[in-house]
Amino acid sequence: MSNTIESPVIAPTTPTDTSRALRWTVLALAFACGASVANLYYAQPLLGPIGRSLGVGTGTATLIVTMTQIGYALGLMFVTPLGDLLENRRLVTRTLIVTAAVLILAATAPNIGVFLAASVLVGLTSVVAQILVPLSSHLAPPEIRGKVVGQVTGGLLLGIMLARSASSLLATAWGWRSVYVVSSVIMLVVAVLLRLRLAERKPEHTASYPALLASTFRLALREPLLRRRSFSQAAMFAAFTAFWTAVPYELADRHHLSQSGIALFALVGAAGAASAPVAGRLGDRGHGKVARGAALGLAMVAIGVAAVGAAHVALLAVAAILLDFAVQGHHVLSVRDVYGLSTHARARMNSLYMTGVFVGGAAASAATGTVLSGHGWSGVMGLAAGLVAAGIAVWVWETLKARLTANREPSPTA
Repeated sequence: MSNTIESPVIAPTTPTDTSRALRWTVLALAFACGASVANLYYAQPLLGPIGRSLGVGTGTATLIVTMTQIGYALGLMFVTPLGDLLENRRLVTRTLIVTAAVLILAATAPNIGVFLAASVLVGLTSVVAQILVPLSSHLAPPEIRGKVVGQVTGGLLLGIMLARSASSLLATAWGWRSVYVVSSVIMLVVAVLLRLRLAERKPEHTASYPALLASTFRLALREPLLRRRSFSQAAMFAAFTAFWTAVPYELADRHHLSQSGIALFALVGAAGAASAPVAGRLGDRGHGKVARGAALGLAMVAIGVAAVGAAHVALLAVAAILLDFAVQGHHVLSVRDVYGLSTHARARMNSLYMTGVFVGGAAASAATGTVLSGHGWSGVMGLAAGLVAAGIAVWVWETLKARLTANREPSPTA
């Protein structure tokens, strides 16, 4: 069985055909990533309606976000590494079918306990997006790998941002349960699309599943760059999660926006997805370090705008665009560095990287409910600023260390 990925739909015979086949396959992967990862975010603008329907308050309702992200982190840790062990097309399509079934469970949940359990399972199975992203890196030659990963990640990010608007609009029209029914149907459609579009890919790794997991944890110990990128993006994503968990309450309570108004606001965040291909190209051209630093600085600016401009919806929208642009650009640059460490362990390294990122997000969503209740919007923005500052500290340390190392190296003429 071939270790390469080809399109079974288009059999390329010329460079033009090959390029066209790659574009269509990347488009399919981008759509699949966006559709599957959207499941993690449908509930965020619906916490109020879901909580009222299931008879719980704000503090308990915010646990929905936390439990979904915990499930996603578990999936990243225990499911995503299978991309280096099992045939990828079969793994992806079967996981999507299970996701569809779990979404029906969420749609029919009679109480908060069942819904929280379904939320964990939704997160666990939605990791299919993180199997597809490293899969996309095998499609492209090294000189455009950042661009391809950026394009697929752009689809993923559009799914993240459009999920909130889509769920709000569907909930307004047919109730919050309809969101999960519609998503279940989409998962089945995506499974069929990928079954038709992707060729088989059998990884070279042939060890047992326990050995695969053991090798995953060894990678965490062996690769300091992987640890740094994971920590920095975890800090950025935690700030992102804090903002988007709290802002629906701010928009509803302070600005009296309806569910539809919150949905329209969430659309502005989709502009941040445009940073993914741009960041990928910058990484391909050797500007990754500077671009990551710029993304961290932009995130801090965005949080400042959100903190001082909370009285104006327009300034909150500007802050949302800037923050999303910064977080997504930093992610693409970071994951490009991580995938460059090894061609045979990308799924496992992605597992470690994204587990760290979503653990950060889950912790932030849990803390946001408490901080919002006790200290309001300004407290949440203070939390977000501290998180981004941690990422900046890592970038500064890494930059200074690189300069010191360069200064200690003997000159070529010495």
